[in-house]
Amino acid sequence: MSQAHTVSPQGTETTRSTARNALIVLALLWAVQLVALVAALSGISQAEVAIHFHTTEIAWFTLITLLAGTFFLPFVVKGAALYGKRRALLVATGLGLVGDLIAALATDYRTLLIGRGIAGIYAAAAPLAYAITRDLFPRRWVGLATGIMAGGVGLVAFGGPFIAGWLLDDYSFRGVLWFMVVSTAVSLVLVAVLVPESPVRERGGRMDWLGGALLGGGVTALVHAVGQGTHWGWSSGKFVSFVVGALIVLIVFVLVERRVAEPLFPLSMTRRRSVWSVLLATSIAAGSLSAVGVVIQMLVLMPKIPTVSEGLGWSGTHNAIVTSPISAMIIVAAVGTGALARRMDTRILLGTGSALTVLGYGIGTQLHHSAGEIITMGLIAGTGTGVVMAVVPIMIIEVVTPEEQALANGAQTLGMGVAQIVVSQLAFVVMAQNGKVLHGTQFYLDAGFTNGLWLVVGCCAVGTLLVFLIPRSKRLDEAVAGQAA
Repeated sequence: MSQAHTVSPQGTETTRSTARNALIVLALLWAVQLVALVAALSGISQAEVAIHFHTTEIAWFTLITLLAGTFFLPFVVKGAALYGKRRALLVATGLGLVGDLIAALATDYRTLLIGRGIAGIYAAAAPLAYAITRDLFPRRWVGLATGIMAGGVGLVAFGGPFIAGWLLDDYSFRGVLWFMVVSTAVSLVLVAVLVPESPVRERGGRMDWLGGALLGGGVTALVHAVGQGTHWGWSSGKFVSFVVGALIVLIVFVLVERRVAEPLFPLSMTRRRSVWSVLLATSIAAGSLSAVGVVIQMLVLMPKIPTVSEGLGWSGTHNAIVTSPISAMIIVAAVGTGALARRMDTRILLGTGSALTVLGYGIGTQLHHSAGEIITMGLIAGTGTGVVMAVVPIMIIEVVTPEEQALANGAQTLGMGVAQIVVSQLAFVVMAQNGKVLHGTQFYLDAGFTNGLWLVVGCCAVGTLLVFLIPRSKRLDEAVAGQAA
């Protein structure tokens, strides 16, 4: 596969002003954090959605978005490598807007899920935005811009609950869905107006449709089986058939990728220890953290009903006030990590961040019954979350070439999405073991929330240990930036 790498004649530093760079960062920041914002808003509103539609299948309100995003992600990132990252980002954002509109107008739960599924295609925005950052900016901008974009997770965590609380309290979950529509439309405009096309792309490549269908289908079948395990029975023939079928499809995917001329994810890249170890460790660590919201949001927002539900019963606004210090710690930790990554071994940063999340949520397994206890848990875990989220895209930059950046980001996002989906589904399953159904709605007792947090702690611990598999790599300042190449 031949690849072309276009270089700016004078370099980014001499052809684009600082103000112009800042505007590009703003547009990409919005694109990246819209993914996190939608996830946060969905998590906060899911309790009200479950009660409104009288459904015990509320897990699919957020998981259908993740599933669709996982299925279409390989096609989007491959298309970005072939036809341009900005163009692919605009397509993903446009389809996300269509899905948001369908969800906002839905009058039944099935249509709502269809809309959220289509909107899941927007999940590709994050890896594309990080890849564009490397392509457009010089070395001295890459770490800072990446840290700012990742630090926006804290900004979303800070502002998201306030926005969701106001919308839920005054306009119900419908207000949240319409806010998603407006936010996605703004992202579409910002990217179209402010972000130039990346000069780095493959030349003469082709889309691997078969590989994408096999990968997406196999992952989707596996996650669906995990989600339905409680209903089908973990030893039932249907569950076993789905799992075995999914594994066979994924094995066929690997065999196909070894033979096709234009593989979806080049095996030469994923066979390198520096690459696969980073993908594995970051996917587990970050994916587990993304799933913790399932437990926390249900804990604080579900009502307190004697013998039925032992949630804290907070309003959306009260939740925002209590969690605001936690969000501030995420911002500080993420931006600080972006600066430290230029001088420190990123393996140390990832391991430290993951260890802090294990400590924070480990404390939370026992202390989660008051605002003070939630804040104590969150300040420790929030610091670790900021470090992990900021260092993940930087570690990918350190181990791949500019031409591989979009595909590597896509592979990491895919792995993180699979981890998030599986851990989220298992969290619902674990919590439901200590829960009750009332008027068609699933509620959870305190033991369910405790066990859900223990599940997250265990998965974060695995991510921490996997750091030891990662070999020493180039530091951020030594990695080749897109234009500088």
